[in-house]
Amino acid sequence: MARLSVLIADGNPVVRAGLAAILSAAGDLDVTAQAQDGREALSLTRRHAPDVILLDVRMPGVDGISALPHLVQLAPVLMLTYSREADIICEALSLGAGGYLVHGEFTTDELLRAVRDAPLGRPHFTPTAASALLAELRASSHPQRAVAQSSERMHNSVVFGLSSREVEIMDLIASGMSNQQIAAACFISEKTVKNHINRIFAKLQSATRSEAIARWLGTARPGVTGHG
Repeated sequence: MARLSVLIADGNPVVRAGLAAILSAAGDLDVTAQAQDGREALSLTRRHAPDVILLDVRMPGVDGISALPHLVQLAPVLMLTYSREADIICEALSLGAGGYLVHGEFTTDELLRAVRDAPLGRPHFTPTAASALLAELRASSHPQRAVAQSSERMHNSVVFGLSSREVEIMDLIASGMSNQQIAAACFISEKTVKNHINRIFAKLQSATRSEAIARWLGTARPGVTGHG
């Protein structure tokens, strides 16, 4: 069996060390690099050209979901994470992940099989990910839900006059991200994020993050502002 090179990207050094020990003991797998966030994973992938990337979702700096579209251009990516949210799972798969394994739901043998199958295009899913994928397939039989969400987003963009970049950043604000996290996710500086936010707040006639989020999500009407 040909040896496979693996890059591990995980924000937890203990998890990285544990995975490296398991993979290295397999005999046919070489851990060629370890990254603590998405930005480092991209840099090391370009340098080492691994056969497989194991990618966590939540990492400091650039997270796994933000880095994923760039990484899948370079190597097969297998999500290996504690993140169990259905929307995260579906987003990762839509962005090109070749499988999704949730910690605690797989054995060592299942992990090794998933890593070996990744370059062959054979996806592996643990039960949580499989359930999320099944639910998404079922929901796709009701496309009006997705159309309604898209329509609402477009309506807000038009009403408030936000650019596509501002819409993206406002969505990240509404998700609870800090300026630093938004900067990392969008690969821009915090100063640029602040400039975008100032323009967004002006267009939404809002003085605070919470007020802007309320208007964006439709719980407040434009033109009805509080003091401050």
